[in-house]
Amino acid sequence: MRFEGIYTPLVTPYNDDFSVNEQALADAVDLLIGAGVHGIIVAGTTGEYYAQSFDERIWLMKRVHKLINGRVPMIAGTGDMRTENSIEYAKAARKVGADALLIATPPYSCPTGREVALHCLAVDRAANMPAMLYNYPGRMGVNMDEETLDRLGRSPNFCAIKESSGDINRLHLLARDYPHIQLSCGMDDQALEFFAWGARSWVCAGSNFAPEAHIALYQACVVEGDFTKGRAIMSAMLPLMRVLEQGGKFVQCIKHGLTMRGIPAGPPRKPLHPLNKDDKRALEEVIRTMNTAVAKITGEAK
Repeated sequence: MRFEGIYTPLVTPYNDDFSVNEQALADAVDLLIGAGVHGIIVAGTTGEYYAQSFDERIWLMKRVHKLINGRVPMIAGTGDMRTENSIEYAKAARKVGADALLIATPPYSCPTGREVALHCLAVDRAANMPAMLYNYPGRMGVNMDEETLDRLGRSPNFCAIKESSGDINRLHLLARDYPHIQLSCGMDDQALEFFAWGARSWVCAGSNFAPEAHIALYQACVVEGDFTKGRAIMSAMLPLMRVLEQGGKFVQCIKHGLTMRGIPAGPPRKPLHPLNKDDKRALEEVIRTMNTAVAKITGEAK
């Protein structure tokens, strides 16, 4: 499988009682596909999988797959602390008809490179599907190190990696030493650098509410090869990325951004809490400013 374009880790809209808002979920999928994203990820961090039961995650896989209805690929996250649970999510994803898996390091246990590889290989054996690895040491506690990546070369199913470490040296390592693993940007404020080093996909939570801006950066850098235009778009997007990455309220910001588009994403599940009024106003101003600037750069300003 070739991963090219913008892949959105879909939020899970909730009602005030924290049940899934099914209409908002359907509207969010339609918004993304209508805007031109290239794929949708279910059970990513942005989807709050860590706060959902096993049955809820399986239900969401089935529901979103039905909503997408073959219009774009669906990638299903298998993240869990237990390998056995990740295997069950992978089997369910295959049964549902997902196009690929997102396989992350099990959090909290801090496994070694060998143990991470054995976890990923066990999931791979159970599902035998294309997979994007997910390296996010800030959440998981450890890197998918060279031992991990070398061991995973035994299976052709591991065809991409979402790199979210924020370490620019990791980007260089992956681009130079592991060219057979497709490089996918997982650190939003480094998107321009990822594209310069050959990445052709971007897994970006902000595309839940601003797919047009994210697609514009991908289009400029990857499709057109115009990095002057890309730098201008990236410059316009950086204030938003700073708010998302440095405020400690990532999911809350993504949900409020989607609500600004007229789709009520609802509150995050506890222990997280919604943005306060000041945070909402600040985010809204940053988004408005970004959209205006990107529209001027791409020639879409009215």
